[in-house]
Amino acid sequence: MTEFGTTVFQLADEIFGIGRQLQEVVRGRPRERSAKVFIGIADAVPKLIAYRLLRPALQTPGKVTLVCQESKPEALILDLAAGRLDIVLADEPVGSAVKVRAFNHLLGECGVSLFAAPKLAAALRRKFPRSLDRAPFLAPGESTMLGRSLARWFDAQGVRPDVVGEFDDSALAKVFGKAGCGFFAAPAAIEEDVKRQYGVRVIARVDEVRERFYAISVERRLKHPAAVAIAEGARGELFGGP
Repeated sequence: MTEFGTTVFQLADEIFGIGRQLQEVVRGRPRERSAKVFIGIADAVPKLIAYRLLRPALQTPGKVTLVCQESKPEALILDLAAGRLDIVLADEPVGSAVKVRAFNHLLGECGVSLFAAPKLAAALRRKFPRSLDRAPFLAPGESTMLGRSLARWFDAQGVRPDVVGEFDDSALAKVFGKAGCGFFAAPAAIEEDVKRQYGVRVIARVDEVRERFYAISVERRLKHPAAVAIAEGARGELFGGP
């Protein structure tokens, strides 16, 4: 769809939404109008992190509808600049190479935990980190910040895991990890969520590898109530920093 077509589609969606609300009022069933918040999520951001970041936005006063779009960061930044998104959540800031006026708001950072199915995790805990050499590894995509950071850390430790799969979608890597196909990495901030949801165990925590998450906006300061709620929730509950 062209940019013009996208704009027409969004306006038509709003018009039909108002029409539905009018029908409800005519029938004597007035409905509270929902404020839509358009949020772009970089595809490298883990789904559990995205959920934990977005959850406070649903607790803002009034009815809020989250309209989430997942894509590559470059495409999301263009949509942000064109006014089609209110905010973008990403695992790295906008670089100077991107010719768009946008501002990076650090939401928080944490180390990385390594996970595996219980039997494999128990084996890899012994003689860690040497145990990772030639161990089956479910790797993040090479283009992701986490993938590059882990590669440097493995080199520093003198180990070379056996990459049995490479995943841009971290949720898919976790499913393979649950099945015992290899070990994988995830932000330490969601360690308990990962263990509970996928039935895996922690091999070790690697504080030297840092995961950082950003809210990107066209404003120097976050003003949208949902964006402010996301930032406050991240800096308080999720990452526990000021």
